[in-house]
Amino acid sequence: MGERLTTRFDPMDDTADTRWKTDPDAPDAPDAVGNTVGGGGTDELDQRVAAAAMRLAAGQGWRGTGLLAIARAAGVPPDVFYRRFPDRSDVLAAVSRVADTAVLADDAPAGPDESARDRLFDVMMRRYDALLPYRDGLRSVVRDLKREPLTALAFSRHFGRSMAWMLRAAGVEADRTGGALLVAGLGAVQARVMRVFLEDDSADLSRTMAALDSELRRAERWAGALRRRSGGGPPSESHTEPQGARQPAEETATEPGSASAG
Repeated sequence: MGERLTTRFDPMDDTADTRWKTDPDAPDAPDAVGNTVGGGGTDELDQRVAAAAMRLAAGQGWRGTGLLAIARAAGVPPDVFYRRFPDRSDVLAAVSRVADTAVLADDAPAGPDESARDRLFDVMMRRYDALLPYRDGLRSVVRDLKREPLTALAFSRHFGRSMAWMLRAAGVEADRTGGALLVAGLGAVQARVMRVFLEDDSADLSRTMAALDSELRRAERWAGALRRRSGGGPPSESHTEPQGARQPAEETATEPGSASAG
């Protein structure tokens, strides 16, 4: 894969006070629909809650982080927080939305010589870049989520939606017949690569890039073999299917990017 040109942002610079809005230096409290006095709306609310949740999870563990503590750390009144994040899975979904939005905001057209695999590689690496500020918290989530099966199950719906949009961002049609298989396959790839990402201490995420490239190449070979066995002929780019699409759902539960958490 060629060099990636990425612009990283730092949503973890959230400095919300633990009081609702008694400190003039704290972020403006959201109103009843999630809009802050200074603007920004639900995207800003997601960023603040995601940053606060992952900061607390990194310091005291995901299992030891309650929703009220997250609301206070984010400077969000409980009634507003409840409307937007009634369950723990909704907080994990906010982390995914922040990463997904960062990817979708950079909707650059694909080059004429780029394969579907190349486009998926670029999209997923941009997503890992967006998750990087949350990595310490995500380690805790991945470790603790095994003991919260109901939270993991509830989050899996958000995660599937996230993977579908990453396929669309790469120009792979997720809404056609068989799209659900593509979504499940990319989720399996994400879950495996996420384990590498969480421990990747390289400055340029080279270990993560190598793992993602390997998994996507394996997916491409698997999809080609499957299509030949089914008599469908050689696979087209639009039918690139991540390997692992038929694997059990529990393997994909590893990020708020996967039901893994991210």
